Amino acid sequence: MTDHIPLQPVRRPHRHDSKHRHGCCPWSACCGIGDLRPRTVWLGHPEKKEQRYPRNVINNQKYNFFTFLPGVLFNQFKYFFNFYFLLLACSQFVEELRLGALYTYWVPLGFVLIITITRESTEEIRCYLRDKENQRVPADMIFLRTSERNGSCFLRTDQLDGETAWKLRLPVACTQRLPTDLLQIRSYVYAEEPNIDIHNFIGTFTREDGDPPVNESLGIENTLWASTVVASGTVVGVVIYTGKELRSVMNTSNPRHKVGLFDLEVNCLTKILFGALVVVSLVMVALQHFAGRWYLQIFRFVLLFSHIVPISLRVNLDMGKMVFSWMIKKDPKIPGTVVRTSTIPEQLGRISYLLTDKTGTLTQNEMVFRRLHLGTVAYGMDSMDEVQSHVFSAYTQVETMLGNRFMPTFDLPASRTPAATKVRKTISSRVHEAVKAIALVHNVTPVYEANGVTDQAEAEQHYEDTCRVYQAASPDEVSLVQWTESVGLTLVGRDQSSMQLRTPTGQILNFTILQIFHFTYESKRMGIIVRDESTGEITFYMKGADVVMAGIVQYNDWLEEECGNMAREGLRVLVVAKKSLTEEQYQDFETRYLQAKISVHDRSLKVATVIESLEMEMELLCLTGVEDQLQTDVRPTLEILRNAGIKVWMLTGDNLETATCTAKNAHLITRNQDIHTFRSVTTRGEAHLELNAFRRKHDCALVISGDSLEVCLKYYEYEFMELACQCPAVVCCRCTPTQKAQIVRLLQERTGKLTCAVGDGGNDVSMIQEADCGVGVEGKEGKQASLAADFSVTQFKHLGRLLMVHGRNSYKRSAALSQFVIHRSLCIATMQTVFSTVFYFASVPLYQGFLVIGYSTIYTMFPVFSLVLDKDVKSEVAMLYPELYKDLQKGRPLSFKTFLIWVLISIYQGSIIMYGALLLFESEFVHIVAISFTSLILTELLMVALTIQTWHWLMIVGELLSLACYVASLVFLHEFIDVYFIITLSFLWKVTVITLVSCLPLYILKYLRRRFSPPNYSKLTS
Repeated sequence: MTDHIPLQPVRRPHRHDSKHRHGCCPWSACCGIGDLRPRTVWLGHPEKKEQRYPRNVINNQKYNFFTFLPGVLFNQFKYFFNFYFLLLACSQFVEELRLGALYTYWVPLGFVLIITITRESTEEIRCYLRDKENQRVPADMIFLRTSERNGSCFLRTDQLDGETAWKLRLPVACTQRLPTDLLQIRSYVYAEEPNIDIHNFIGTFTREDGDPPVNESLGIENTLWASTVVASGTVVGVVIYTGKELRSVMNTSNPRHKVGLFDLEVNCLTKILFGALVVVSLVMVALQHFAGRWYLQIFRFVLLFSHIVPISLRVNLDMGKMVFSWMIKKDPKIPGTVVRTSTIPEQLGRISYLLTDKTGTLTQNEMVFRRLHLGTVAYGMDSMDEVQSHVFSAYTQVETMLGNRFMPTFDLPASRTPAATKVRKTISSRVHEAVKAIALVHNVTPVYEANGVTDQAEAEQHYEDTCRVYQAASPDEVSLVQWTESVGLTLVGRDQSSMQLRTPTGQILNFTILQIFHFTYESKRMGIIVRDESTGEITFYMKGADVVMAGIVQYNDWLEEECGNMAREGLRVLVVAKKSLTEEQYQDFETRYLQAKISVHDRSLKVATVIESLEMEMELLCLTGVEDQLQTDVRPTLEILRNAGIKVWMLTGDNLETATCTAKNAHLITRNQDIHTFRSVTTRGEAHLELNAFRRKHDCALVISGDSLEVCLKYYEYEFMELACQCPAVVCCRCTPTQKAQIVRLLQERTGKLTCAVGDGGNDVSMIQEADCGVGVEGKEGKQASLAADFSVTQFKHLGRLLMVHGRNSYKRSAALSQFVIHRSLCIATMQTVFSTVFYFASVPLYQGFLVIGYSTIYTMFPVFSLVLDKDVKSEVAMLYPELYKDLQKGRPLSFKTFLIWVLISIYQGSIIMYGALLLFESEFVHIVAISFTSLILTELLMVALTIQTWHWLMIVGELLSLACYVASLVFLHEFIDVYFIITLSFLWKVTVITLVSCLPLYILKYLRRRFSPPNYSKLTS
C-alpha cells in the first residue's frame, strides 16, 4: 500500500457482531521492533508516494494450510515424553529391537496425535471464520465525514479496550462541511508514528487549496481505530495505519501460557516412573551379567517395560479437562459462565489467595445519586424534593423578572425578616448553580429512539422523554445527568458544538460548547467551557477527584473534611467547580490552546500547561456523592471463601475511605475485626517505623494505599509480604494496574500458593493474566477483563460455586483419573517384569498385538474415564461446608503418599495375577495368557468400582460395555487365547480365585479405613 490510500466507507454492521478474535498475533514478535515512523498521507496527490506500508491483512490463526501439520507435530514432540514415545514407535522399524507388531506402538501414539490435531484444527477453523465475519472498522483511520445530522458518531470499542459504552467521535471540521468529493481537494494528514496507546493520538490535517490554507489539529476524538463498531449511519475516513501497525494488532500480545500445578505434579511423577523404567531395565541386564550385546538388551527392556510410563495419561487428562470445562459451562446455577482456558480447571480447587477488584466486581457499577453537599448544607435522598423546589423557584424567578412581573416565589411568613429572605434566596441560587453545573460538565449525549408510537425524527424534534436514552463512556456521568433530570433540569439535546437543557417550566436553554477537556486516568478530572446563548456569559466548569481538585479551587475549610465523611459512607465523591471568563480571557486562552494542539512535539505537555493556566482559583460549587451498590450475595460468597481458608485481598483504585467502607459493608472485614490503617509513608525510615508498628498487631486486617505500598516493596519487600500474608484480609487502595499484577506475582513467589484474580475492567487485565487462575466478571466496564481471563462469570457470587463445587470436582477427579491410569500401566508392567524374571530375564513380551492395545483402550478406557463423573460429596454439601476445601489446598488427593500407595497396589496386584497364572496353568503357555489377561481385565473393572464413591448410570454402562467388548472379542483372539480353554470350568475358577485374591484384601482395607478413620467428607455424607 502506498501513500495514496483510498477512502474507506464503513457501514453499520448487523446487530450480531463478530466475537473477540483470539489467537496469536502473527506479528507479535516484530510489533515493537520494526522501523515505525511518522507518516504523511496525501489526498488529491496521486503522484506523491513517501513510503510503503504493511498490507492490511489480519490473520489470527497460528498456522496456515502448509504449516499446520508440521507446526502441530513440532509443538507435540518438542516435549520430552512425547518425543520419547515417538522414538519407541520408530525403534520398531529396527529388526533387532522389534518386540511385536508395529501397530502395538503406533496406534496409541496415533490416537493421541489425532485428538490433538482435531482440537487444533477446530480452533483454527473458528479463528478463520471469526476473521471472515469481521464487520468492524477495517483499519486505523482519521474521521473525515459522517452522514449523521448532528455531525458526529458514536463508536463501541469493546474489542479494543473492553469498554461497552459508546464513545463520541468527531470528524475533521473542514471536511465535514465540504460539499464536494473528498478526493478532489488537495490536502494531507500528518500522523505520529504507530504505537500501542489507544487513548491518545497526535496529528494534523492540512488543506492546501483553501484560502487561506486550513490547518487543524487531530486528536483521539478524530480517530476510528480498527475493530471498533460504528453506532449508526455511514462514516468516511482516510487510512493512516494498516496491518501490523494497527493499534489493535500492536496491543495484541500472547498472554502467559499457564501450566497448572497439577500438570507439574503429574510431570514430576512421570519422571519418577521413567527413572524406575530405566532402573528396572538396567537391573534385568545386570542379572544377565551384561552378557553379549547388552546395550541392545537394555533398549529392548526399555521397550518391553515402556508401559511403566503411560502414554494414555496425557490424553486422558486432556479429555477430562474438556469434560470439566463443559460441565462448568452447562451448570444452570452459574449461567453465562465461559471457560476460555480449558487446561487448568483443576486449579480452581486449590486456591489460597483471591485478589479482587472493587468497582464492578464486588459492586454493581450501577451508580445511584445519594448526596449533594454545598458546604453549609447537604441534601440526601430524603430531601431531594427541596433541591427540586430550589431549581423550580430559580427558573420561575428568572421568567417573572424577564416579564417585568417579578414576584417572590417563596411564600414567607410575615414574621420572616428581610435578612432571612436573603439567606433563603442565596441557598436557592447556590443549589441552582450547582445543579446547572452538573447538568453541563459531562460527555453525555441524549439519543432518541422510536418507541412504536413516536418515530425517531419526531421524538428528537420534540425532545420526547419516553424516547430518550443517555449514552456515555461512564455510568457515573449518566447517573449525574439522570439526577439533574429528576430535580427539573433535563439534558435534551447535544451535538459537537451545542447543548440544550430544559427547565422545569419547559423553557429550552441553549449553550454553545466552546471547548471540552476529556477525563483521563492521569488528570482525574474533566472540564468544559460553554457560552450561555441567552446572556453571552462564558463559563468554565470542571469536576474531578478531590485529590486533584483541592489544589484547583479557592481556599475553603470544609472540602477535605466532607470528602472524607462522604467516602466513609461508601460514596464516590466528585468535586464540582466553575470559573467565569470574559470574552478577552477566553480569546487569549483559545489562541494559546489551538497553538498547543497543532504542535506535534510534546503536544500533551503544552496542552496541559495551557489548560492549567485556567485551573486556578476556581469557585467551589458542590460535592456529589454517588453510591455503587454491592452485587447480589457478595457477603455470603465472601463468607464461603473465608471459611474455605481462602484469604481475600481487595485491590482498588478508589480512595482509602471508600475502599475501607466497601470492605466493611461487604463483610470482607468482619465487624469484630481490628483494622490497621497503614500510615502514609514516603521514605525508608518512615516505612521501617510503620512496619514495626504493624508487626505488633495480631489478627487484624490491613488497609494500605498504593503510594505507601510502593515504598514498602522498594525497601522491605520480604518483611512486608511476610506480615501481609498473615492478615485475614488486605485492602490496597489507589492501586495502579501494574501494582495489582506485582502483588499477585509477589504472593506467588513468597508463599508458593495458588492465586486467583477477579476483575471486570481493562485495568484488571494485567492482574488476571498474572494470576494462576484469572476470572473476569462481565460488567458495566465491558468485556476486556472477561476476554483476557481463564474463566468468565456474570456475577461475583458465582465464584463460590465455581471454586467449592467445580474446583473440588475437577481436582479430585483429575487426581483419581491420573492415579488410576498410572495404576493400570504399572499392573501390566509388573506382570511383564515377573514374567521376564521367571523365564530367565528374557526380553520377550507377555502380551502381543491387539491385547496390548485393547487393554488400555476398549477393555478399560470407558470405566477408567468414567471417573470424571465421580464425586465425593454433593454440590449442596460442598457449598454448605466450605471447610472441606481446606484439604484440597494441601494437595492431598495427589501426593507422593497417594502415589506410593497406588504403586504398591499395582505391584501387589500385578504380582498376584502373574504368579497365580503361573501356578495354576496346566500345560500350554497360551493358558497363562488367557488366565492372566482375563484376571487383569476383571481386576481393573473391580478396582474402578472400588474407587468410585458416587455411582452414575454412565459408570455402570462403561463397566458393562467394557466387559461385553472383552467377551465378544475373545472369538477373534484365537491367535493369543485358547477359545476352547476359556469356556471350561477350570478357567473360570482359576480366574475367579486370582481376581478375588488381588481385589478382596483391598476391599477389606477400604472398609476398615472408612470404619475406623473416615475422611472428613464421609462424616457429612453418611
